[in-house]
Amino acid sequence: MASTRFYLNHLGLACALGSGARQVAASLFAGDCSHMRAGSPWLPDFAGRLGVIGESLPALPPELAQHECRNNRLALAVARQIEQPLAALRERYGPRRIAVVMGTSTSGIAAGEEHLRGANSGSYSYRQQQQLAALAQFVAACFRVQGPQITVSTACSSSANAFASARRLLSMNICDAVVVGGVDTLCGMTVKGFHALGALSAGLAQPFSRNRDGINLGEAGAMFVLSREPGPVRLRGVGASSDAHHMSAPDPSGGGAAEAMRRALRAAGLAPGDIGYLNLHGTGTAQNDAMEAKAVHGVLGEGVLCSSSKPVSGHTLGAAGALEAAFCWLALHREFSAGVPPHCFDGEYDEKLPPLRLHRGGGKAERPRYAMSNSFAFGGSNSTLIFGGEE
Repeated sequence: MASTRFYLNHLGLACALGSGARQVAASLFAGDCSHMRAGSPWLPDFAGRLGVIGESLPALPPELAQHECRNNRLALAVARQIEQPLAALRERYGPRRIAVVMGTSTSGIAAGEEHLRGANSGSYSYRQQQQLAALAQFVAACFRVQGPQITVSTACSSSANAFASARRLLSMNICDAVVVGGVDTLCGMTVKGFHALGALSAGLAQPFSRNRDGINLGEAGAMFVLSREPGPVRLRGVGASSDAHHMSAPDPSGGGAAEAMRRALRAAGLAPGDIGYLNLHGTGTAQNDAMEAKAVHGVLGEGVLCSSSKPVSGHTLGAAGALEAAFCWLALHREFSAGVPPHCFDGEYDEKLPPLRLHRGGGKAERPRYAMSNSFAFGGSNSTLIFGGEE
């Protein structure tokens, strides 16, 4: 089974840039930061930006009402975008041969916060609304599938690591298709927690700028159908490592991040020079950007075209790996690609960092053949994904 190929054939997507692949692609490749909102209901006097989903989210159907929370409503909005191909797969393989692997860091924490404030009039169930496993269980219920249901929660690498688990299920022939992705929504604990850490930018995040001062948080949902059926984008390789350095600070040497990238390249059977685009983790914090620049320069050199998409989407934490996998999918897909996403910042690259070839937009970049995406998390959990376009 080692030579089996796995493809990402269908995508459901919603974030601050919009809903659906076509709308998101238009804003992504234009480098549109206008969706990033100033201010927060949780921090009324704070002017930093948030990547909030602007559209209203669907109400849960009566048979799923016990799962009510914003995270699951976003999951439902995304799931509906791929429900037709999932119905066909369910008919072909049977519900027990379709698995669900999701990444999240918040799940339904917002529902728990409302319950503690006495703000929600309905009943509250920790198991069905807030516990981490609730997301995969809810998505499985949406699609009426009965294969393994796994929720991965490794902070900001959660939904990137979900791809490793999904690929493993297929490799072991436990299932024939996997709904893989991630969903994370904003809540008071997240926004106030990052503010207490001093990690939020006072304005729009500026990854790799000498003027960077922190992150912009966001929310998103992204789901793929991963299977053996040939499609437009292939999951080529997954690499992971653990720094074991600090609970919230990355290893300044970049050693763990570099190792995740090298492992992904080995798994993909590719050389560093094969990568045509790198979606940087690129949070905009002083330590993360310095570590990542060192790791990327050490593994890929300064020739690979790269960008951080977080100034246009926000850092969506547990959903970031899946969201940025979706951005790579759009860049590789013949129907949606407009080259590679631009890197949006003030243009003042921090010269103390090893040089990176940031794509500033202007002129059309060629559609890459292979794309890499980095996700690095609190606790030193590092994950790198590599995708390939049509062959």
